[in-house]
Amino acid sequence: MICEGDRVRRNASECDILAAGTMKITLAVSVFLAGAAFPQTTPAPAAAAPAAPNMELYYKLAPDAIPQEGVPKGQIKGPFTLPSNAYPGTQHTYWVYVPAQYNPASPASLMIYQDGQAFMAPEGDIRAQVVMDNLIYRREIPVMIGVFINPGRRPDQPEPNLSNWGDRDTNRPTEYNTLDDKYARVVVDELMPVLYKDYNISKDRERHGIGGSSSGAIAAFTVAWQRPDQFSKILSNVGSFTNIRGGNKYPDIIRSSEKKPLRVFLVDGRNDNRALAADGKYDQDRDWFYQNVRMQQALTEKGYDVNYSWGIQRHGQKMLQTVFPEMMRWLWRDHDVSTDPHDTIERSFNGAK
Repeated sequence: MICEGDRVRRNASECDILAAGTMKITLAVSVFLAGAAFPQTTPAPAAAAPAAPNMELYYKLAPDAIPQEGVPKGQIKGPFTLPSNAYPGTQHTYWVYVPAQYNPASPASLMIYQDGQAFMAPEGDIRAQVVMDNLIYRREIPVMIGVFINPGRRPDQPEPNLSNWGDRDTNRPTEYNTLDDKYARVVVDELMPVLYKDYNISKDRERHGIGGSSSGAIAAFTVAWQRPDQFSKILSNVGSFTNIRGGNKYPDIIRSSEKKPLRVFLVDGRNDNRALAADGKYDQDRDWFYQNVRMQQALTEKGYDVNYSWGIQRHGQKMLQTVFPEMMRWLWRDHDVSTDPHDTIERSFNGAK
């Protein structure tokens, strides 16, 4: 139909309607053609959030945890099995480190590590036996027997290892986190008599140390706290002084109790378990770092011989792998020393016996 110039004149409204329709068709075709010439692109996906920084990147295995040429190596003996009367039906697996300098005619010092498998693992973070080899050789710590003891378990339960320390399938939560004397009985009344039988170990409490990580650290503290007549030195890494089974009560217990003859070295990181839930709730009693700082403050206020180092690590042993040798030097700094300038033995390396 033609509106302008046709022989049949149509009214204005009819022509307007037709023109509008023609315009819409023309516009639609133009849009289609433009789309064909310039294809539409899918919006780019949002950029991924940057990865969280590795807070343990700079903690490296200490040089003293690496075997050094010329340094005599001690022996690791075991595993041995220790039946338990304190926890009937369970047993503890342990290994004994005997330094190359051990002389059965001379009493040795003693250091006991909880979660022993983690402290002695040849490819682990600590490699305590290698550190002891190096420090004993340079006379920076005394000649000592080292004991690596795992948490108790029933015979049908698996042995703890680096990927499973036993919280779900051994007696570890009960033994390590409970503030009573039962685990101290395992160490003092069950383990130490066997050690005294097999080795010449000094019975002087000043020459006995104990340590651990996480729940093993609070276990070490509890053993020494319950039996200060047997232990004087405590090594604690990321200690679980939290409300797992009342460990957060220790600072108040320390303040209200008579001071005990204990020396303590605490290590923890600002990125340890901080008890911040996904919904924003915060449980201070379960904040590992906060509770370790409380321990340090209580021990300091009470006049204890305490040292501490706060890093940036998460819950684990990455910082400990760097600072462990220095912790051992500090804890054992008062071992016997000769100041005689003519004592050529004292001024030489401590070689194998």
